Amino acid sequence: MRLSRRAMLKDGMLVVSAGMVMPAIFSRGVASAKALSIEGTRVPSDRTLIVVQLAGGNDGLNTVVPYTDSLYYKLRPTLAIPQTKALPLDNRLGLHPGLAALKQLWDAGHMAVVEGVGYPNQSLSHFQAMDIWQTLNLSGNGSEGWLGKLVSGWVDQDGHPFKTLNIGTQTALALSSIGAQVPTLSNTQSYRLAPDPLDSDGGSGRLQALMKLYNSYPKTSPYAALLDATALNAQEGERQLRQADAQYLSTVTYPAGPFGAGLKVLAEAIVEGLGLRIGYVTLGGFDTHANQQATHDTLMKNLADGLSAFYTDLVNHGKADNVVIMTWSEFGRRVQQNGSLGTDHGTAAPMFIVGKPVHKGIFGEPPSLSNLDQTGNLKYTIDFRSVYATILDRWMGASSKDVLGGVFGGQNFLAQG
Repeated sequence: MRLSRRAMLKDGMLVVSAGMVMPAIFSRGVASAKALSIEGTRVPSDRTLIVVQLAGGNDGLNTVVPYTDSLYYKLRPTLAIPQTKALPLDNRLGLHPGLAALKQLWDAGHMAVVEGVGYPNQSLSHFQAMDIWQTLNLSGNGSEGWLGKLVSGWVDQDGHPFKTLNIGTQTALALSSIGAQVPTLSNTQSYRLAPDPLDSDGGSGRLQALMKLYNSYPKTSPYAALLDATALNAQEGERQLRQADAQYLSTVTYPAGPFGAGLKVLAEAIVEGLGLRIGYVTLGGFDTHANQQATHDTLMKNLADGLSAFYTDLVNHGKADNVVIMTWSEFGRRVQQNGSLGTDHGTAAPMFIVGKPVHKGIFGEPPSLSNLDQTGNLKYTIDFRSVYATILDRWMGASSKDVLGGVFGGQNFLAQG
């Protein structure tokens, strides 16, 4: 059947969107035409940040356990981690027993815990809280991500389509930008032009037809250069990823499931030199309103085993010196357990920072269990924006004031400069 130019154009946009999770070509063109440049942003070419989102609201008190606080055990008579099972970090705090693999990184001096992280007037709504953490708009109505501002202008420059890479089926709001669209994929096989099931050539004919169509667009027309760049970079990106996939040999076993598979993709991009600077992956399932213990135990082990495998993989390939990992969740859980053997939406929670460049330690003050807010939730002690500022200023070589739109101080889990 002959495919008309109009139909091919329509199908081409849909294929690119579905196969590569990229927006329509002209939407990208308009966005790129408004590219945002962060003044003072200087990105060291050899440094990478991996962001791990713990979606659903991770229970911070059962993650970093106040195992010597009797009030913790009083408020959580069945959910509290037994004192004998907590993995001690110091004489007040310990890790959930499922985080044994992370405890090893702590013991080796490569992990920091930032306690009591939150922001003023914290929201208990998943969507609003996630928007706040990702866009820094405290009303929860932001549209551009803090990482999106940072990466604007990086993507597809200098033949490196993978300077930023999002693992999943939908691009994280933290990476949304008016100046760049981030490649989003669930596995290495999904980043390709999806062939028609009726094709017998694996999609080669469709790709040639699309490239011919793009090349026929008048060079003097608006966004012609952007259209060409988009088509070429999509093709080049597929080639680079396919080549990297053939060469990469993992030295570890990642945990089964999307989280482990996603970390493996990010490791592959780093090991094979695809130029990755920002990687983003999500571990979901943390909204534990009922029967929390079994679910949270599994999530903690999956998180620790995944990050440990990723870190070890990088070490074995000589790539760990220049990678820092940061975890975050939209909120913690309420201090007192509920009647369903779970915990409801809360506020302040810990963050983990992992990597060889990280200063080991506990940063920030654990929130008091006896001095709660009017809703029975923890009062935050560290503004999450100061954690971001530390990452930007001390690791990514960027101006946190420009990216975050203000001055929020910093923490000492990374060295200056």
